[in-house]
Amino acid sequence: MSNVAPPTEGRIHEYVTHSGADTIAVGRKLARLLRPPQLLLLRGDLGAGKTTLVKGIALELGAAEADEVTSPTFTLLHEYDGALDGQPLKLLHLDVYRLESERQLETLGLEELFTPDALVLVEWGEKFKSIRKKATGDIHITSKGGDERRIRVTLKE
Repeated sequence: MSNVAPPTEGRIHEYVTHSGADTIAVGRKLARLLRPPQLLLLRGDLGAGKTTLVKGIALELGAAEADEVTSPTFTLLHEYDGALDGQPLKLLHLDVYRLESERQLETLGLEELFTPDALVLVEWGEKFKSIRKKATGDIHITSKGGDERRIRVTLKE
């Protein structure tokens, strides 16, 4: 895990969950706070619950059912069509864990993905300076033991 600090300015929201269902519920709440275009870093150790949080966001946006949202570790990108306040949007869930260089990252065409109607959620994005520079927020999930998680969301103003 990188020691890159999350952005400090902006709105901060903190949640504690005690189950996967709780984490999905927080994702649903969080979806109501997001406004495209937005690129958020999803930080946390393996198994912290990053994809579970995305399940809640996708559900709230009508983009996918929870069981349709899976980790894009091997495919790198999952794209879902949803809506927010009656406006269509794209929910893009990326996992760049397996990428090792900015050059590999460029092959994803991140610039083309970050459109005015896009919510882009990037797991392991803190590894790359180019993604950190574009990020409009940060979601950091830490395990507190067992199923308990602390979710800290920082959204830039």
